[in-house]
Amino acid sequence: MTLKIAVMPGDGIGPEITAQAVKVLEALKTDGLNIEFEHALIGGVAYREKGVPLPDETVALAKASDAVLFGAVGDFSLDTLPRHLRPEQAILGIRKALNLFANFRPAMVYEELADASTLRPEVVAGLDILIVRELTGDIYFGTPRGNRIAEDGPFKGEREAFDTMRYAETEIRRIAHVAFQAAQKRGGKLCSVDKANVLETTQFWRDIVTEVGKEYAGVELSHMYVDNCAMQLLKNPKQFDVIVTGNLFGDILSDEASMLTGSIGMLPSASLNESNFGLYEPIHGSAPDIAGKDLANPMATVLSAAMMLRYTFGLEEYATRIENAVKAVLATGPRTGDIWRDGKVRTGTTGMGDAIVAALAKQL
Repeated sequence: MTLKIAVMPGDGIGPEITAQAVKVLEALKTDGLNIEFEHALIGGVAYREKGVPLPDETVALAKASDAVLFGAVGDFSLDTLPRHLRPEQAILGIRKALNLFANFRPAMVYEELADASTLRPEVVAGLDILIVRELTGDIYFGTPRGNRIAEDGPFKGEREAFDTMRYAETEIRRIAHVAFQAAQKRGGKLCSVDKANVLETTQFWRDIVTEVGKEYAGVELSHMYVDNCAMQLLKNPKQFDVIVTGNLFGDILSDEASMLTGSIGMLPSASLNESNFGLYEPIHGSAPDIAGKDLANPMATVLSAAMMLRYTFGLEEYATRIENAVKAVLATGPRTGDIWRDGKVRTGTTGMGDAIVAALAKQL
């Protein structure tokens, strides 16, 4: 079987980190894995060359591939463009075009990095959370939205902006099933996060998740308000196994959870549709301030490639090999600046990629 992977480096550090993930995947070819890569433009670089952040040919390539390896989008110099032309719209657009409704964001603390977190090591050591975020609905995509002159209320006659939070039953049911099934394969606990005491949309979310939960007797379901969840992630993060929530809350909570691990540069993600086609990307941004300086940590992108092998291709053995190579480098090898500490050798993006490949070769 040939794995056809569309590579979309994007902006900033995107080309540097995706190059290291491709290098790691290429190393697996020596063990019989057959992979084809094809690159495409997306984000600010696509706008500069094509006039749009998400060209039609990029979407076409994604649909013709088995999976997408994504870097990052974002270019501060283009922030004055109309919103639909800004680089960040590309990731929203491709998620919608590919129906990537389920986002998996693991937050895991490696033993070697327990002292890198801003929380005490005993609070985060052994942390292993999976956040399942609904990705194609909620206030990010809800309509109507826009700007207008207020027609009523205490500020009638003034300019106002508005967005719409909305969820259909089907959207909630399908992400709930994904989350319950993930919990079945892990610790058997699912916490659904909402703001049901204020928002009708999330009361509806809670009701539907509860209904779906009746189909999963082996999973312990709990509910938590988003503000309390944000606090609990700092107070007692190891109480969680799988968290499921909507697009807006998931965006915020997953970034908070990422910092429990010590560096956002360590965390991968997977965005899947109903057929397990996926877009795989690090959760961090394009970091234009360090782009081209060989400073970025590529581990999140490499681990995203491992998630790709596991979730889209079902190649658990190869995924585990990559993850073990990352662990080996953390234990004995060099570190990029974000995870470096006294006693370790500091390296750059390329050096870290080379170290992972070398650790991987020892397993083959």
